[in-house]
Amino acid sequence: MSALRFGADLSHVICSPTAAGAIKSYSPDLIVHPILNESSRLHVLIVGPGLGREAYMQSYAKLAISLARQRGMYLVLDADALLLVGHDPSIIKGYHRAVLTPNVVEFKRLSEQVGVDPAAPADERAILISNLLGGVTVLEKGPNDLIAVDTTGDAADLKKSQMEGADAEKEKTKETVEVDVEGGLKRCGGQGDVLSGSVGTFMAWGKCYEDGAFGDKSVPASRIPLLAAVGGSMVTREASKRAFAKMGRGLVTQDMIPELGGAFAEFFGSEARGGKL
Repeated sequence: MSALRFGADLSHVICSPTAAGAIKSYSPDLIVHPILNESSRLHVLIVGPGLGREAYMQSYAKLAISLARQRGMYLVLDADALLLVGHDPSIIKGYHRAVLTPNVVEFKRLSEQVGVDPAAPADERAILISNLLGGVTVLEKGPNDLIAVDTTGDAADLKKSQMEGADAEKEKTKETVEVDVEGGLKRCGGQGDVLSGSVGTFMAWGKCYEDGAFGDKSVPASRIPLLAAVGGSMVTREASKRAFAKMGRGLVTQDMIPELGGAFAEFFGSEARGGKL
């Protein structure tokens, strides 16, 4: 729903067959697939929110990620999808078109699993994870969000990223951005799902940009996930602040959804709110 409120044209939900009916009844705007269906029409795949840790769902998620990579789709991995990465980094290693969105606990676990030096400065660990995973963008959620990408390491791979024809030097990027936009004083349990949908929508627009639907293609594809993560973080934090101002301690994640349009306009202009980018 956050992707739709953000401005995505369509939102598909791929889920367990036992959950399909309940999810479909939530809103007529959702297109629900109780099986892993054909995905060639999608611009981005978000994996993790509501996934669960059952072996069969984790297996399907791994398959979905593999298919997305083969097709050069952008990916957002959150929540239980991060377990897959920790247990088998090859699932995402070298793929520049992905964003990981770990919270504090998930980030600590992921750092240990991929081999980040525990003595490394806290503000450098996100970019170290990115380097070790071959250029995956890392959005470290916290009091301020840190977004980092490093595609300059040996593990970075344009072929695995479906970027074989790209300029190798242009696709090299090493950057960390801190988002200090004020958020609400209560952080709801589902706020990360809102963030995933927001980042995913920006990445869908990035895919359209990469394909030539608009813009001049001056931004390399390897940098699109970083920009999407920064934009998604800013808007989600602003939406949280606006919702908390209205609801106070009674705030729930659903209260944030209607605030996304106004939060988007706060940073990107009211004219961008009314139509396609």
